[in-house]
Amino acid sequence: MSFSALIDQYAAGPEVLARAVKGMTRAQLTARPIPGKWSTLEVVAHIADFEPILAERMMRVISHERPLLLVADENLFAATLKYQDRDLDEELAVIAAMRKKMTRVLKGLAPETALRSGIHSFKGLVSLEAVLTSNVSHIPHHIPFIEEKRKALGVS
Repeated sequence: MSFSALIDQYAAGPEVLARAVKGMTRAQLTARPIPGKWSTLEVVAHIADFEPILAERMMRVISHERPLLLVADENLFAATLKYQDRDLDEELAVIAAMRKKMTRVLKGLAPETALRSGIHSFKGLVSLEAVLTSNVSHIPHHIPFIEEKRKALGVS
């Protein structure tokens, strides 16, 4: 897939997520119908908390020479950042704003910028294209979990 096509997929992510949670009540968003799994709101809050982190990684790769890209522990975030108390619309707005900003940045880059690299603290050397590919897959990775909760709750 071309870098340009990746950017387009990245830009489409917020709408995919908004459709996945559309029409859910607060009670449905915070329900945990599947033991041991996050609620839908927790999933959305997780995505919202990681959007700035993922965007910052891309910005660092674009602007620095082989920057260190630190790992973030999603479980520590979820355990300490009160995901169940979050506002769905606010979380969706954060995701949409970050993606809109980064889409503009990414579309303005010269194609060879996709080859710039950073050093991820777990994965090692990663290109901007690889970081973007990972970001593109983040929302689609979580959609089945949301669909699973909707089904368990009988939400069509």
